[in-house]
Amino acid sequence: MRLLPRAYTALVRTLDSARRRVPAYRTLNRIELQQAALLHNFHLFQARHPQLSIMPVLKGNAYGHGLREIARMLDDAPCGLLVVDGYFEAGAIRRSSRHRVLVLGYILPENVPLLDTKRCSFVVQDIAGLEAFGRLGRAVHIHLEINTGMNRMGLRPDEVDAYLAAVKRFPLLHLEGVMTHLADADRPAGDAATRAQTELFDKCVGRILAAGFTPRFIHIAQTAGSSKVQSRYATALRLGIGLYGINPLCPDDPQYAALQSLRPVLSLKSTIVRTIAVRPGERIGYNGTYGVTESMRIGVLPLGYYEGVPRELSNSGVVTAGSRALPITGRVCMNYTMIDLRGSSLAAGDEVTVISADPLQPNSVVRLSADHHLFPYTILTALSSSVRRITI
Repeated sequence: MRLLPRAYTALVRTLDSARRRVPAYRTLNRIELQQAALLHNFHLFQARHPQLSIMPVLKGNAYGHGLREIARMLDDAPCGLLVVDGYFEAGAIRRSSRHRVLVLGYILPENVPLLDTKRCSFVVQDIAGLEAFGRLGRAVHIHLEINTGMNRMGLRPDEVDAYLAAVKRFPLLHLEGVMTHLADADRPAGDAATRAQTELFDKCVGRILAAGFTPRFIHIAQTAGSSKVQSRYATALRLGIGLYGINPLCPDDPQYAALQSLRPVLSLKSTIVRTIAVRPGERIGYNGTYGVTESMRIGVLPLGYYEGVPRELSNSGVVTAGSRALPITGRVCMNYTMIDLRGSSLAAGDEVTVISADPLQPNSVVRLSADHHLFPYTILTALSSSVRRITI
């Protein structure tokens, strides 16, 4: 049945009215993302390195923050390229961002014909990959990675000339970028390894330029190396953990203070779904690792290590409610965590903060890392994609 214009308009209004009457579904857990903090961090690096193009790194689900959410938040920022690991990540954000995307991860040559290359650039690691892209018969932007000491991916310096010769065989391949990856930029005691990698990288870039190539993006430093690298040729900076407000340097690193004005972007909130009165002699959680010595009240949170609460916080971490710290009691479960409610009036339905965006709080990423010997990257990337992300 085809509706006449007036009938169609009336139907749309009826459906809209019905949707407005349906209450919004309240999630028990949510991740809040502060856009102002994200853009502050971006512009901080831009101001510190005005000669470099800033390339935000969104791999690992944007370091746990949410791939699409962060891409949308950066849409108006002057990004050189958005950087991801896999092609699936590039596909996930092409409709969320106007920026071009650089895929760092290895692409099997057999998969190359399946790729949409219009808005993507690719790090191509070997001649077999070059030939696969070259046979497409269309323009493709590629980046060459040089192994200057990481010994993970990239070509050795003595392999670069053969690679460049292969690029010249395919006129539609455009060498848009040259990169390397620093292995030791976060070492506080001396930067000898970083200086050696930079020197080797610059020698290779000099040879590439002498061969007639003019790559737009020459990138060596990440967040940790941003204040340490002195490259003659670098034109871009891959901004990873610093974009999200985390300082990767140790407090005793001479460059630590340069990144201390970063603002954490993420906080993780949860809701108490049940309170339980427990008595002396009872035990809490798997294997009864918390023994109750006095009558107390505990609260149950509907998230655990699957959602991203580190299991290492069992019987040692805290969540916060305002300025009050509430200890985690018993082992963190897959989907539940129990907390000590003594001294508080919190009840079922009340919210607590599991990971705080305030660096001074005991449950901030920086304090969790320092106090519980946790790696800040894994704290963030372990956050499940099932937890709703909300941009503030």
